[in-house]
Amino acid sequence: MSTPVVEVRGLRKHYPVGGGLFGRRRQSVKAVDGVSFDLPAGRTLGLVGESGCGKSTLGRTMMRLEDPTAGAVRFEGRDLAQARPKELFALRRDMQMIFQDPYSSLNPRLSVGETVREPLDVHSLGPRAERREQVDGLLEAVGLDPAVQDRYPHEFSGGQRQRIGIARCLALGPKVIVADEPVSALDVSVQGQVLNLLVRFQQERGLAYLLISHDLSVVEYLSDRVAVMYLGRLVEVGPRDEVFSRPAHPYTRALLEAVPVADPRRRRDREPLLGETPSAVNPPPGCAFHPRCPFAVGACREQVPELEAVGDGGHTAACIRKDEI
Repeated sequence: MSTPVVEVRGLRKHYPVGGGLFGRRRQSVKAVDGVSFDLPAGRTLGLVGESGCGKSTLGRTMMRLEDPTAGAVRFEGRDLAQARPKELFALRRDMQMIFQDPYSSLNPRLSVGETVREPLDVHSLGPRAERREQVDGLLEAVGLDPAVQDRYPHEFSGGQRQRIGIARCLALGPKVIVADEPVSALDVSVQGQVLNLLVRFQQERGLAYLLISHDLSVVEYLSDRVAVMYLGRLVEVGPRDEVFSRPAHPYTRALLEAVPVADPRRRRDREPLLGETPSAVNPPPGCAFHPRCPFAVGACREQVPELEAVGDGGHTAACIRKDEI
């Protein structure tokens, strides 16, 4: 594996809620609770899990759009979690984000040309007279006619708006991109176009992606490695093919079994995933998944499992019964 461009170690993001009166201890939502992973250059880590498990918070905290409660995020050895505003401003050139909703992430008062040129203006990159030419090149790179520069976001389709967002993201020549549900708001036919665009840019520019998605087919297509998140913690991490063909955690297995099969002649004996995701304010003791797990035993209610090796290639799972299921 190539050298990591981003190293995340013990990252936590807790939000205080309620309480605090008469000396009572305030509770907290443990949105991200001790997450560690590496992101090598030119590779994609797919982050999956149910809604509310902390995926987007992890991406935003890694980018320092949210201040971490604890832990470290190192970009090429520099710790973003401890970076001062001036240093963080410079690091923004190398780390960018694609947001889920391509409409709300664009300023409706700015034309397309102004939107894509804004990062160049903010960071004062290149002579002012040449920035319009740079915008032309960026729009052409994402498959849009440079002549649309004077139009506004509401005049475009969802797929076109996402392309504009990608062009803006690429303006500064980043090395790392956090893509938070980059195609979930798009039609299926357009999803493939945007995903192929991301693949092409990764091959041409050696970009590292953290791909956040609940769509396992998108993750399987784009990712080299997969991380499965449940209630703020990673429960399984490994090579894409290994995780999809031999899931070692019951939660991963349940997610994969819930994927629809296109062939009506093929049927699955599915184990339904019972119950709701527990509260992040008051998670269950031991393994947080045990109230919904068909393989849970008494020890699961007492012991918090850590990620341990289950195969080759760095495949790990946090389950005390990983060798039995």
